[in-house]
Amino acid sequence: MARHTVTTAALATTTALLLTACGGPDDGPSDAIKGADNAPSASQPPSTPAPAAADRPTVTLPKDFQLTFEKWTSSDSETQALLTDAKEQLRAGYAAIIANEADGGDALAFYDTESSLSQDRQWIKSYTGENLTVFGTLPAFDPKVSFTGGKKAASLTYCTDESKAYSRNRKTGEVAGNPTGEDPQIFYTVSLARNAQGVWQNLSTRSERGACSR
Repeated sequence: MARHTVTTAALATTTALLLTACGGPDDGPSDAIKGADNAPSASQPPSTPAPAAADRPTVTLPKDFQLTFEKWTSSDSETQALLTDAKEQLRAGYAAIIANEADGGDALAFYDTESSLSQDRQWIKSYTGENLTVFGTLPAFDPKVSFTGGKKAASLTYCTDESKAYSRNRKTGEVAGNPTGEDPQIFYTVSLARNAQGVWQNLSTRSERGACSR
């Protein structure tokens, strides 16, 4: 089985902190001050530098693990930006398992908030703690995005099919797949927030086995 289902509720306090907007300074008085001809106009406040663009990490997966994304494209640029970051977050998690990085590695920390990283480390350690890696094919499909909070927060749902994804013990080589009689499809609900650099980061992930319609 490629991913254990870990269920965690979103942290409302964390979300609130991440979504708090920083207001700019109030406009000054509109009356001109005699003798201050060179002062900037109140209607044209000094420009502030835009936040630096995020330097997104490169995530690499081996050829024997095919994590595929079906129809994770959108004509809406903001939706596509979220889908792209969410894809890389998921790829970073599996890359950490395969690299035997119990702490999740730098790439996962980039795409996770502190609360989400704590949750994902539990998932990763369920593999690394048992000396397991993953291989096979894992499709992620049917993504749906819903924005909230002035498009500073969002919910993403999608499904995965673990029927052709497997774990392997690094020492013994023992292979395990989805347990017989257990639905291989898992429905995920991810809460995300956009940080100051424009990166969509995971706040929390909830999962439900057998809730997909494919």
